[in-house]
Amino acid sequence: MKIIKAKDYEDMSRKAANIISAQVILKPDCVLGLATGSTPIGAYKQLAAWYEKGDVDFAEVSTYNLDEYRGLSHDDPQSYHYFMRENFFDHINIDLNNTHVPDGSNPDAAAACSEYDKIVAAAGYPDLQLLGIGNNGHIGFNEPDDHFSKGTHCVDLTESTIQANSRLFDSIDDVPRQAYTMGTQTIMYARMILVVANGEVKAQAVHDMCYGPVTPACPASILQLHTNCVVVADEAALSLCE
Repeated sequence: MKIIKAKDYEDMSRKAANIISAQVILKPDCVLGLATGSTPIGAYKQLAAWYEKGDVDFAEVSTYNLDEYRGLSHDDPQSYHYFMRENFFDHINIDLNNTHVPDGSNPDAAAACSEYDKIVAAAGYPDLQLLGIGNNGHIGFNEPDDHFSKGTHCVDLTESTIQANSRLFDSIDDVPRQAYTMGTQTIMYARMILVVANGEVKAQAVHDMCYGPVTPACPASILQLHTNCVVVADEAALSLCE
């Protein structure tokens, strides 16, 4: 793993956006795996600003998001479909037909997950997969478990994840209890993985991801086995890695 230290959130966002824009410039029709949550928003804003300046062009890019809440329609303001348009897609020149998020509105979990696996495989898997990391070491919605997951699947969200995500909802009771997520095996098929992390609250998870044992108890630890994984984190998130 290559670790890049950033001063703060803005610096982390800029450094991550640099890596993503380099991928798009080198391969204009690249496949990007994208993440939601508060951590990547700064990188998306930076990329949109560079698009506005004419420095990066997303016209041929296709994207595949990691996950979606089960039971939310695409136009639900809390859905990840909505999040991606609000925070990124509506601010760049990407063809929305080339953007993909698991179909949380499909109540048939097996069908929704197998369909998503097929389209990600047909795209050849991401050239670059962007990841955040949860306080408990989850990537996507792959929660701590006794085994590493394979393909896209339906997960029961842990109490700590529901708690962490409740800040984005009116009430903790509104947070969905399940989600569809790419499995860790699918994530590992990406040719490059870029992890972003900031804040002291992520310090233990970042340490365990980079230096702990490879165990499904910390799903992100599997990234130690990837041949091209870059971690961009601020000083606070790296405070236990000194």
